[in-house]
Amino acid sequence: MTENTAQPLTEHLIELRQRLLWVVGAMIVGTAVCFGFVEQIYSFLVAPLAAAMGEGDSQRLIYTGLTEAFFTYLKVAFFAGIFLTFPILLVQIWGFIAPGLYDNERKAFLPFMVATPILFFAGGAVVYYVVLPMAWPFFLSFQTNAEQTALPIQLEARVSEYLDLIMTLIFAFGLCFQLPVALTLMGKAGLISADWLASKRKYAVILTFIVAAFITPPDVISQILLAVPILGLYELSIILIRHAAKQKSKSPVSTPS
Repeated sequence: MTENTAQPLTEHLIELRQRLLWVVGAMIVGTAVCFGFVEQIYSFLVAPLAAAMGEGDSQRLIYTGLTEAFFTYLKVAFFAGIFLTFPILLVQIWGFIAPGLYDNERKAFLPFMVATPILFFAGGAVVYYVVLPMAWPFFLSFQTNAEQTALPIQLEARVSEYLDLIMTLIFAFGLCFQLPVALTLMGKAGLISADWLASKRKYAVILTFIVAAFITPPDVISQILLAVPILGLYELSIILIRHAAKQKSKSPVSTPS
């Protein structure tokens, strides 16, 4: 451990407050910066729907309240600002907990801090590049013209509802992709074991598809596209916990410095 680890509780609380202020300040600045590019961010988020709709003047998003578009842009900027400043949050978390760790614990914990944003962004990429291009054509297929039905059925989606759905999906997938980090840390702490996870595999499959059914749009393709990566990450967690257990059994017991 470092020499200045034994600090009074008040000093830890003051440090925590300062780090939280840095995170909040960074998010505010990030949101302000992203608001300056909010139209480009909006265009990026609606591109999958635009591609599924195809060309045509009737393809559009609407808003029904005077302030709806403004507050939707504000939410988009805040959403993008969190993404932009997410590494700062992790750096502040690491700076707060690292002094209380042994050197070997720091080396073991640091890869998880690096993997967290990578897996989060990977989850968001799966939503944007895989799930949405397959889900939107399915939902748009329910549109009809006057020849098919007495009155045509056309999509008039609200911009706030669409963007809320996109941001919810990206955050949900990003959090679900943290499964290896959470399970491997629990394995290192001795709360679970690889054999226990393997024995609960059938329950994990059922639970995964239930969670996917709630998170994704109500079509089977989207549920499978979320469930399959989560199950793959579950198996990866078992491998990582077994590897960590082998490394722990080989390494000598460390003592405080």
